[in-house]
Amino acid sequence: MIRVGVVGLGVISRFYLAAVEGSPDVELAAVCDLDPAALRDAPVPGYGDHRAMLAAGGLDAVIVTAPNDVHARVCRDVLDAGLPVCVEKPLATRLVDGEDLVARAEARGVALFTAFHRRYNANVRALREKLTGGAPIASLTVRYLERIEEHVGRDRWYLDAARCGGGCLADNGPNALDLVQLFLGTVTLRDIRIQRDEDGVDRRATLVLDGAVVELDWSYPGETKDIEVRLTDGTVWCADMLAGFPEFKESLWHEYAGLLCEFAAAVRAGGPRHDNGLAMLSIVDECYRRERDAGGRAETGDHRHRGEGARTSP
Repeated sequence: MIRVGVVGLGVISRFYLAAVEGSPDVELAAVCDLDPAALRDAPVPGYGDHRAMLAAGGLDAVIVTAPNDVHARVCRDVLDAGLPVCVEKPLATRLVDGEDLVARAEARGVALFTAFHRRYNANVRALREKLTGGAPIASLTVRYLERIEEHVGRDRWYLDAARCGGGCLADNGPNALDLVQLFLGTVTLRDIRIQRDEDGVDRRATLVLDGAVVELDWSYPGETKDIEVRLTDGTVWCADMLAGFPEFKESLWHEYAGLLCEFAAAVRAGGPRHDNGLAMLSIVDECYRRERDAGGRAETGDHRHRGEGARTSP
């Protein structure tokens, strides 16, 4: 069994904990959170400091689902302890920190796994299967639309741009962009349009890439998360990530189970491995940089970002 420690017991942790409980390969060995109340009913040893959890030993891997602004610090300590780590997206809030984490994982020969849970969605996987052997993809649109206040629960740090790393682009952008690369491989950023609220937080963004468009919205009335694929023969296929999962956040249960299964396989395989985490962080960083360079108006251009496992057809 792979003994795992979980750092951060916020709104997303319950999906990891359920996945661990249902896994035949992974067992929960420790948890960590700054809030003592979150540790009160933990069935395993609980820690208020992740460094104390690491020092106690007995772990084979660590899952990090703490606020975005501490991803880099916690992952750095886990990697320096020689342990594989699965971290919620984004990999980090700064590109330089993401680059550092990848270098550390390579140097220590352990997996650095970013939690792009939407790639494990059953409807997304079914769409990829439909496309196998068919006409090439002419264009792809990914929509990731929600009212963020309805999704954060008590984790109000999402609404703090400094802690989140930004707004919809920083937090939801990596998931949506990972889906683009899942279907298209290498992507080229052409244009970015960002709409900010009175506090300067990006609430809406549209990313134009070669062959793809990503639409992000944190002020959407309701929730829409889907993919539309147009093939060169005129065929149109769609995948609604929420279809068949009517309850709020219901799709996440099976997505995180799939994610944990792949992470466990990477831990068992051993050796260094990193996925699209750095590539997605690079695109987000480029979007914000272009906006800054254009004085608040995103500019067009050409910037290629290659992800792990990039390919030209599904």
